[in-house]
Amino acid sequence: MNTPFSSTRSNVAFFTSLAIMLMSWLSSGYASQPNIVYILCDDLGYGDVRALNAGGKIATPNLDRFAKEGMIFSDAHGSSSVCTPTRYGILTGRYNWRSRLQTGVLWGGSPHLIEPDRLTVPRLLKEHGYTTACIGKWHLGMDWARLPGAAAKGDIDPAKIDYTQKIQNGPLSVGFDYYYGISASLDMPPFAYIENDHVTSLPTVEKKWLRKGPAAPEFEAVDVLPALTKKAIAYLEEKTGNAKAGKPFFLYLPLNSPHTPIVPSPEWQGKSGLNDYGDFVMETDDCIGQVLAALEKQGLASDTLVIFTSDNGCSPHANIAEMEAKGHFANYHFRGAKADIWDGGHRIPFLVRWPAKVKSGSQSDQTICLTDLLSTCAELLDAKLPDNAGEDSVSILPALLGKDSGPLREAVVHHSINGSFSIRQGNWKLELCSGSGGWSDPKPASKEAKALPPVQLYDLAADIGEKVNVQEQHPEIVQRLLKLMEKYIADGRSTAGPTQKNDATIRLWKDGVKIEDGKPTASATVDLGD
Repeated sequence: MNTPFSSTRSNVAFFTSLAIMLMSWLSSGYASQPNIVYILCDDLGYGDVRALNAGGKIATPNLDRFAKEGMIFSDAHGSSSVCTPTRYGILTGRYNWRSRLQTGVLWGGSPHLIEPDRLTVPRLLKEHGYTTACIGKWHLGMDWARLPGAAAKGDIDPAKIDYTQKIQNGPLSVGFDYYYGISASLDMPPFAYIENDHVTSLPTVEKKWLRKGPAAPEFEAVDVLPALTKKAIAYLEEKTGNAKAGKPFFLYLPLNSPHTPIVPSPEWQGKSGLNDYGDFVMETDDCIGQVLAALEKQGLASDTLVIFTSDNGCSPHANIAEMEAKGHFANYHFRGAKADIWDGGHRIPFLVRWPAKVKSGSQSDQTICLTDLLSTCAELLDAKLPDNAGEDSVSILPALLGKDSGPLREAVVHHSINGSFSIRQGNWKLELCSGSGGWSDPKPASKEAKALPPVQLYDLAADIGEKVNVQEQHPEIVQRLLKLMEKYIADGRSTAGPTQKNDATIRLWKDGVKIEDGKPTASATVDLGD
């Protein structure tokens, strides 16, 4: 028989259990809004990760474990085959060639690239309660104060920067609460750390890593990767309490490695048995392992979405030929390297670990692009993006959750260092140039390139190495893909939604050709978009 006392006691027990369950759910990381850590390597090739290349000669135990504990994407691409353009796409969900950046990359003294009013990944996440940080290589421009005699606008000579003044329009202006890192690639001056909007030490001396320029006296290239790793771990430790209390964080961690200068720490030199690049990759793997270990130590691993990738393929500066002679193929079986329009330039490692949601040991063959982060975050948060945001971003959340039943993307657009375009749909890849579009032979405008057909069409299902150009046999596919590319340019977007404006005139053709009735013909340059 229940008495009033026993009933009250049961109610107390019930609500106590409910409260414990609620507290446990909150402290476990509120799976609907996970912490997000996005690790971006610099110039790491697809074949540099042993889990993706069984014949690889570089030991990557931490990334191999990462792959086993999460999902491998085998067909992931940077939106460009070089640094700055890909980084623009990651944070904005928009192809870089819609901005002012049509070719090449920015420099250490370049002004900001991301438009002031554009929605970015950190801005979106901040709107939904996240704290946000970027620790690492920025390479998206920032507005330095100019000394007398400096150019009034455009790129500034690092020797003519007033380093005592506040930096404008840097990472803090696009949604990050905190920033620590370097302005551009490690071989581009100024050689100094930046914290938030000031250098941490004035560049009063001159140093050289491939390029010469102003440097902080204590700044050494070999110290940068360890320093960024320590900062990242400290940030995770600092934010653990807030994260467990319901305030998730987003850490964007763009590493400087294994880009030039290739400077492995003394304890890693000679470890790979290949060359300095192999050693630097091993050290990079160790640093990533330290970050993952920090998440585990803080009890955050289960409900933290960790994405690992690279901005583009391995660079020729890594001495690819030397490594291949020893049996290591940094860009796996893909043709080309960093800067090129071929897959070796932009097909990249892409691993995701989220123990609470993503099945371990899984793989996705979806064709994805690094521009997809913004829409993925939006779907994760059940947020609707405005019409003028994420124009080239497609959510990969269905693939992560194992709920995709067909292609997520209609197509993906690739872009080389000289601005050459390629469009990929299914197994068909159309390249609107005769050669590499980059640093590999045949180089743009070379005698060899001029002797080749002005377009390339490859069936990747039969020819993953892009060796047999079948454009002449399939003019109807050339024409179909060309029309789709023209539509993407004219619409200002490649996703569904109202037409948007490009920020610059888009030169679709770089070699003075166009396609008529599916066949290449000599012509004036075709311009599309505003």
